[in-house]
Amino acid sequence: MPFGWEPRARDFPRRNRLVAGLGLGLVVVEAALRSGSLISARLAGEMGRIVFAVPGSPLDPRAAGANGLLKDGASIVTEARDVLDVLAPLAGSPSISPVSPLEEPPDFSTPPPDDSDRARLMEALGPVPTPIDEIIHHTGLHPAQVFLILLELDLAGRIERHGGGWVSLLAADP
Repeated sequence: MPFGWEPRARDFPRRNRLVAGLGLGLVVVEAALRSGSLISARLAGEMGRIVFAVPGSPLDPRAAGANGLLKDGASIVTEARDVLDVLAPLAGSPSISPVSPLEEPPDFSTPPPDDSDRARLMEALGPVPTPIDEIIHHTGLHPAQVFLILLELDLAGRIERHGGGWVSLLAADP
């Protein structure tokens, strides 16, 4: 939904259907007996997805839905390995291994923007609202750099944000 959209109850079933269909499985961590999570779990099961649930205290009403899923045959989850072991054959790999805490994860970071990057972005801005995607395309900067510079400008009170991901420079005070 666009920015500023007020959530409505009638929008949730569509969202739940999308959530249920996005992955090979769906993990329910906590759900009351009447819960949108249970709707997502039902939809996932209907779509042939694997439904997982994290058990909770039988005395906690917030765990009643997840515990009910377990009674109905959902796969129990007490750690990430439980999900990875079940999904590995479906993903076409013999084993999916999470990054070991001793291994250094790959560095996907983007270098921080420098002054020339800031100048390039400022040239792309004006008093007329411009889509952020267009700024990224025009400047050739990495999206993370653009968003960081825009955050800096926003905190400095130099830009105005508009709906739909558009921004503009604020007029300079005389």
